[in-house]
Amino acid sequence: MASKELEKIIGLLRSQPVEADLPPEELRAVFEKLASMFPIPSDLHVERVDAGGVPGGWLSVPDGSDDRVILFLHGGGYVIGSIQTHRSMIARLSRAAGARTLAIEYRLAPEHPFPAAVEDATAAYRWLLAQDVDPARLVICGDSAGGGLAVATLVSLRDAGETLPAAGVLLSPWTDLAATGDSLTTNAERDPLVQREGLENMARMYLGDADPRTPLASPLYADLDGLPPLLIHAGAAEAILDDSVRLDQRARAAGVESILEVWDDMVHVWHYFADMLPEGRAAIDRIGEFIRERTA
Repeated sequence: MASKELEKIIGLLRSQPVEADLPPEELRAVFEKLASMFPIPSDLHVERVDAGGVPGGWLSVPDGSDDRVILFLHGGGYVIGSIQTHRSMIARLSRAAGARTLAIEYRLAPEHPFPAAVEDATAAYRWLLAQDVDPARLVICGDSAGGGLAVATLVSLRDAGETLPAAGVLLSPWTDLAATGDSLTTNAERDPLVQREGLENMARMYLGDADPRTPLASPLYADLDGLPPLLIHAGAAEAILDDSVRLDQRARAAGVESILEVWDDMVHVWHYFADMLPEGRAAIDRIGEFIRERTA
């Protein structure tokens, strides 16, 4: 049974609907306002860096390992989001995993359409290797669009012959910009955050002239052979649930070790609400265990 806290969060989200066709700058302001609800831990240290030409920041908490690293790619439909909007969740992830996290400000659409985000994520990964970060102690993690970007980054690095990280962690990943999943319809009334119209609007801004089934834009259609182990978290109530389910199926068919965990009643990236939501805290603890195991 879902917690009372989840019911409150769903009520809050439903009481403040966001128009799908708002200009990007207004969508970004709405997200920043939402993020301001979550407290930032007093012991979170942020150090801004230039990660291979990509603005980024090292986020760390006490007792984390200096040589266990998470490369974090934020969500927001490739149009909104920043280190600022995700600091609270990243701090929890870092603490749970005993790692320091490099979060990047990849270029956003529509000002910078596909493949700008993929180029920035791969550049940041190469920068980490140039800083002598051991790939065996490195994990790529992302939520929503950042989860899809994490898979696209792994595919791009594999195709370039780069040494891949220990694992990928995907939180409610958006992997199908063609919007073909049945759950977009079956879960439409259950999901207070994600709806088809909003997804299609952001997909248009990100894709530009690209085909929505382009593998590095929609990694559901990519060849996944040779990727590292994946942990995929999805909420049973989210509209893009099928993006996770089908990615897991394709990964397994390609011989990739993929762990799909579908959490009952959970909404899109419920981890984001961990300050208020016990299920969010439990999911982040599970991710921390996975990262520690894979980077031991």
